[in-house]
Amino acid sequence: MDEDAGDPGARGADDDGGVTDRVRQVIGRLGCSHREFARRMVLDPSKLSRSLGGTRRFTLAEIVRIADIGGVETGWLLGAPERPAPPGRAPVPVPEGGRPLQIVRETVRLIAEHGFHGVRIADIAAACGTSPAAVHYHFPGRDELLEAAVRRCMDEDTERRAAILAEAADARAELEQLIALQTPRTAQQRRQWLVRLGLWAEAARSTAVGRLHEHYCRQWRTTVADVLRRGVGQGVFRSVDPDSTALRLTALIDGLATQVLVTAPDSTSPDTMQAALLAFVESELAPR
Repeated sequence: MDEDAGDPGARGADDDGGVTDRVRQVIGRLGCSHREFARRMVLDPSKLSRSLGGTRRFTLAEIVRIADIGGVETGWLLGAPERPAPPGRAPVPVPEGGRPLQIVRETVRLIAEHGFHGVRIADIAAACGTSPAAVHYHFPGRDELLEAAVRRCMDEDTERRAAILAEAADARAELEQLIALQTPRTAQQRRQWLVRLGLWAEAARSTAVGRLHEHYCRQWRTTVADVLRRGVGQGVFRSVDPDSTALRLTALIDGLATQVLVTAPDSTSPDTMQAALLAFVESELAPR
């Protein structure tokens, strides 16, 4: 069952496919891929794909975000005739990436600073220089906004991993660069990890967040296992079980990163964490 099926009042009418056709027009005018459009919406690409394919209906909140990103009226997306802009009306300035993405970025920053339960809609609105009503306009519920923030972190992490894997000379270099990426050294890396730690705690209480957490962990372990599998084939790693070794290595990364984030003066440093992980690679994976 579609996870949106339980809230029919929050869904836009699309009995004749009109909404879908208009959304396709918006994407076409922007000249971007479906995946890029989903990223701008801060929406799971599979949801966008199902909606465009007719097996899922866009929610009203999603239609509002589409209208904002595409510079069209919500009413037009829902079937009203498109009206020309009033003459002499200056365009409203929109932050880079659009208002929804700005809201999500500020939510990520505030979660990292204050935790999931310390973030209020009023705080997010103030950080964006807008009103709580404007935040609710794009994300009607706090849970929906927090989920979008977590998904944004996951997407950014995935993009950085892909860039690293594309540039490395071999699997050993790939793994070492992934380890550097996962070491909370920079402000951005620490922010990502603080959100991730909050995600773990929320996943124990929330089924929706738990699904996100499971997806992220499975994706991360699969990335590491694929690198190990390539390394064995290239001869830069000894013959190991990629899945089992990936599980142990990612668990070690999680534990060490948690220690780095502890604020006590004698907590593990980023240098200590990276050295311990490279020692694991040498002792467990280097050819004999």
